[in-house]
Amino acid sequence: MKLQVQPKLIIHGGAGSSLHGKGGLDAVRRSLHAVIEEVYALLLSGANASTAVVRGCQLLEDDPRFNAGTGSVLQSDGQIRMSAALMDGMSGRFSGVINVSRVKNPIELAHFLQTSPDRVLSDYGSAELARELQVPSYNALTDLRLQEWIQERQDNFKSTMAGVVAEPELLETSNAGRGTIGVVALDAHGGLAAGTSTGGKGFERIGRVSDSAMPAGNYATGHGAVSCTGIGEDIIDECLAPRIVVRVTDGMTLKDAMQRSFAEAHEHKRDLGAIALDASGAIAWGKTSQVLLAAHHDGEKIGDTLEMPVGTQIGCIQV
Repeated sequence: MKLQVQPKLIIHGGAGSSLHGKGGLDAVRRSLHAVIEEVYALLLSGANASTAVVRGCQLLEDDPRFNAGTGSVLQSDGQIRMSAALMDGMSGRFSGVINVSRVKNPIELAHFLQTSPDRVLSDYGSAELARELQVPSYNALTDLRLQEWIQERQDNFKSTMAGVVAEPELLETSNAGRGTIGVVALDAHGGLAAGTSTGGKGFERIGRVSDSAMPAGNYATGHGAVSCTGIGEDIIDECLAPRIVVRVTDGMTLKDAMQRSFAEAHEHKRDLGAIALDASGAIAWGKTSQVLLAAHHDGEKIGDTLEMPVGTQIGCIQV
């Protein structure tokens, strides 16, 4: 197949305060790079951006290290409620599910809803859709997340959120993180798409809705595509993903749009991160949190953001 455009890909596994040592860093790097390799090969084979994004999200949802799908955190009542969204930049369609339970891959429901007249469903509607599609019931609970919840219950849920990465060592600390996964792809035909999935903050009020199921945290057009991570309420307050994409649409470079948007987020004392692509193939990432768990493929090699300095940072690979 002759490529019209060099495909580009960037993914994230959340943003947080620490990877708890080199062992955690190496393990996360292996997980992220393995997903990049499989999904980038899919893009090279001619898959469109949405197909690649859904596959990347599935792989990240299936990795119990991340807070999405298997390994999702528990809300305050001990239940898992997951949210996911997909936006195809070419069609301009956003679809998602909010607080769905007992499915393995929430992103698959979001993908199905791309062709539905009703494109965002909440808990009951999501459950009914899963039943209609005959999606097998699935228990996403892991021992680590259960132990995390039990410990927090004993402490009367003093933490504001669960660990971004599921590591045994984190059970011994109050090391909070912000767990989400996301994928942004530019395909060989010039199409852009973004997908985001999460188990939520962990320990939150029953029914709390994350930014991952809103355009605020997941947005794409023909000009740019963004997936966010971090504290969902901060992302919603900044309306971060559309803010970046609209600036690109209005003529700013992706790098400048990220720099301005993250300068504003820093000024507002937000705790968040984002990954992005534009139609030219520029790749960008940014964070106000200490750590952003992201990896990318620029058409030649794989890179990642795991050892970025602490503090507000922006990175960009321009064409």
